[in-house]
Amino acid sequence: MSAAPKGFEAVTSRTVVLPRTDIDTDQIIPARFLRTTTREGLGQQLFADWRYLADGSPNPDFVLNRPEAAGCRILVGGRNFGCGSSREHAPWALVDFGIQAVVSTEFADIFRANSLKNGLVPVIVDQATHAWLLANPGVEITVDLKTASVILPDGRSAPFPIDPFARYCLMQGVDQLGYLLSKNDEITAWEQRRAARGY
Repeated sequence: MSAAPKGFEAVTSRTVVLPRTDIDTDQIIPARFLRTTTREGLGQQLFADWRYLADGSPNPDFVLNRPEAAGCRILVGGRNFGCGSSREHAPWALVDFGIQAVVSTEFADIFRANSLKNGLVPVIVDQATHAWLLANPGVEITVDLKTASVILPDGRSAPFPIDPFARYCLMQGVDQLGYLLSKNDEITAWEQRRAARGY
C-alpha cells in the first residue's frame, strides 16, 4: 500500500465545479480499475467514463478536461458525494489526480471516513455557501485545517466539521498506522515500565 500524502495545514486553490448530485464511487473510479493496491496512476482513471470518449480520447465537454481546470486542487461537488460502494480507491484516485479537498453539503459516511484516512479533506458547508460556490466556478478559496473553515474571496469564512484526530493526521501527513508508529518509543517505554512492575 502506498504511503500517506504529505501533511498540509491549508490548501488555497481555484475551484473546479462538478454540480451533479449523488456522484457515486463507481463514477469516481469505475470498478474495472480496482485491481491495484496502490494509488499511483489512479488519477488517470478518475471519472473515466465521463472524462473519456468511446475511442479513449478526452471528452472536451467534461469539466476536468477544460483548460481552466488545470491545477485546481479543490473540487466542489453536488449533494451526497461519494455514495455507493465503500471502495477506498475513490479518494485514492482524487488525491492522485491532485485534488486535496472536496466541498459539498453532504458526503456518504464511508467515503468521508476513507477520505480522511487518505489525505483528502471532505468539507461540509452550509447550503448558502455551497450554492455560491456552485454558481461561481473557478474562484480561489482556502480550506484551512487549522481553523476548520473555508475562506471565501471576500474574506468571509464558513466553518466545517472535522474530527480532531483526523485533522491532526491530515496536518502531519500520517495515517492511523503512521501515528501509532510515531509513538513507538513511548509505547515501548510504557511496556518496559509495566513489565518491571510485574503486570
